[in-house]
Amino acid sequence: MLFPSRQLGLGTLIASVTLSLCMIVVGMRQYRPRHPIPWYLLSASVVQVTIGTVLREISDWQRHPFDDLFTLSGYCCLGVAAVLWLRPRQNSTDHDLLLDSGLIGLGALLVSWTFLISPILHKATAFNLTTLIAVTYPVVDALLLTVVAHSIVTSARSETSLRLVYLAMLVILVGDLGYNLEMAGSAPDLSREILLIPLQFAYLLVGAAALHPSMVMLGGPRDIHAHRSRQRASIIAIIMIVAALVPVVGSSLEMMDRVVVSSLFALLLSGVLLRSERAIERSARSERRAQYQADHDMLTGLLNRAALLRALHRNRERWGEQPLALLFIDLDGFKRVNDNYGHAVGDELIANAAARIRRIIRRDDAAARYGGDEFVVLAPLARQQALLLAERLLGTLGEPFELSAAEVRIAASIGIAYSGARGDVTVYELLREADSAMYHAKEYSLGYVFHDDLRHGHPESGPRTWHRESAV
Repeated sequence: MLFPSRQLGLGTLIASVTLSLCMIVVGMRQYRPRHPIPWYLLSASVVQVTIGTVLREISDWQRHPFDDLFTLSGYCCLGVAAVLWLRPRQNSTDHDLLLDSGLIGLGALLVSWTFLISPILHKATAFNLTTLIAVTYPVVDALLLTVVAHSIVTSARSETSLRLVYLAMLVILVGDLGYNLEMAGSAPDLSREILLIPLQFAYLLVGAAALHPSMVMLGGPRDIHAHRSRQRASIIAIIMIVAALVPVVGSSLEMMDRVVVSSLFALLLSGVLLRSERAIERSARSERRAQYQADHDMLTGLLNRAALLRALHRNRERWGEQPLALLFIDLDGFKRVNDNYGHAVGDELIANAAARIRRIIRRDDAAARYGGDEFVVLAPLARQQALLLAERLLGTLGEPFELSAAEVRIAASIGIAYSGARGDVTVYELLREADSAMYHAKEYSLGYVFHDDLRHGHPESGPRTWHRESAV
């Protein structure tokens, strides 16, 4: 800048490139990253872009395919390295984040068309290879900007090396912007040495990123905060759309401009509508998941205690005035299994017992894990139906459980509370009565006991035997 000279500018460029390559080599040898391919691609990009720049300088900016061939090839290597580095790596792909990045890319293309591509096409007297190459640079820059923006909006953390790479990419884009504006005739002619400054600075930033210890983490898995990422992407996309549309609002556009701007804007609108639809679906899915987690026990998938207490109110219309039966089930011998084999095997037994209960009851019956090894079944059953259900439950729970540690046998005790024709019964009353009957059944090894039998006399005092055929 102080001493405008083509030889000095080229010498400074070659010196910065050499220094950058040396820094990359030193960093790779010292830290040995797990993902070295992007660094090789970046080194190749530096060399190719430098060759293209030198060819352009020594030919006095006369257009020929070789300088642009090297430059565009270097941009391709840079883009691939950026994708390998900056794309978020997760086991499952978040399509919403990809959609947001697509909107950013469309916004970048809209900006490029408004400020760069359209002026270049209007300035050209004929559409030839030179014009095609001139409009290729803004498109490539828009794609590179999309990759950088996607990484910025999806990254939950940012190491020093990654920040330096971000800055290097943005500096390259700024340098290209000056060159593209000059080609479009939208900016005053700048000296060639000034246009080389951002490129040299970007090379040095990449070299500094290679020397930092955090360079080994580039390309590795990164956490993503999806909600925060969607907010960032929305802001960036809106800024780009507004920046592109402000210059064309109220101005007379030619047919080509109208077609391109309308097409890009239609794609943006379609993407926004699709994103809104997916956001509604995601919100509904999250609401259903939250409601399920609030109402169900996560180990067994049965209702939890709070949902059981609301079951009577929720099913009042379906159950109507039918008599209700509540079966309070307690697993006998669970403590022994838990103590002998550990809590993990105990949880396995609870989950298997819950699965057997779910297979026995009807689809509309309410089954809940009341706590620990206690289960509750609430269903519209007559007394005889409740008795048969209790026998089937005792039969299936009495069969051996094939657990990971061993095959175990347990028994169960069931207390039954029966509402009869009462219409003012509450779940609290049924639970209290069934719990009392269950303790009586456990104390005298009766299997099951109706609470009504306790009120009107004493049930059988001897143990009952449950056969396999009673459980089918």
